[in-house]
Amino acid sequence: MERDIETGRVLFAGEFNFVFGAQQLGQLPDPVLPEIAFAGRSNVGKSSLINALTGRKALARASSEPGRTKQLNFFELADRLTLVDMPGYGFAKAAKAVKEDWQGMMFSYLRGRPTLRRVVLLLDSRVEVKATDQEIMKMLDRAAVTFQVVLTKCDVPKPAVLEAKMREVTAIVATHAAAFPEVLATSSETGEGIAELRAELARLANPV
Repeated sequence: MERDIETGRVLFAGEFNFVFGAQQLGQLPDPVLPEIAFAGRSNVGKSSLINALTGRKALARASSEPGRTKQLNFFELADRLTLVDMPGYGFAKAAKAVKEDWQGMMFSYLRGRPTLRRVVLLLDSRVEVKATDQEIMKMLDRAAVTFQVVLTKCDVPKPAVLEAKMREVTAIVATHAAAFPEVLATSSETGEGIAELRAELARLANPV
């Protein structure tokens, strides 16, 4: 495991650049490198996690108004891996038509992207699993895309509460055909689980 941790550290310490922001499917960059997409509810801590993984402070920016970001942001890592920052879902103030449009675009991307290796689905460890989270898991099953659940903000709950959350989410994951079985607990504040997530994602990158 130590070797995997070091491999992940080296990869994520490499050059990391914003490539493109696509607001429509026709704008997607050519599929070249393996892709890891990050999905989650608005305010789940997605931007903070991506910044923690890459050791940057403001590479992925959080919107001040949840649900306003409507594009897929592509970042290339060391010419070996592409990270895709997906728009947040479940935003309460968005019109129904906007939510449906999000699901339509995201499903088309997920189902039709040949280089997509995994979706990292973020869940807030402090709150219950929402109906929208369950809907996204079902959508990923239908798209036949492997997804891995990662809990965020795990420095906040007390250990017993976090353990119960891990058991709950692991049980939910076991019911989904497309789910990767291991659930990871992370904190962008303390660094908990960041090295382990880097190691896991590094296995999906192109070899050196």
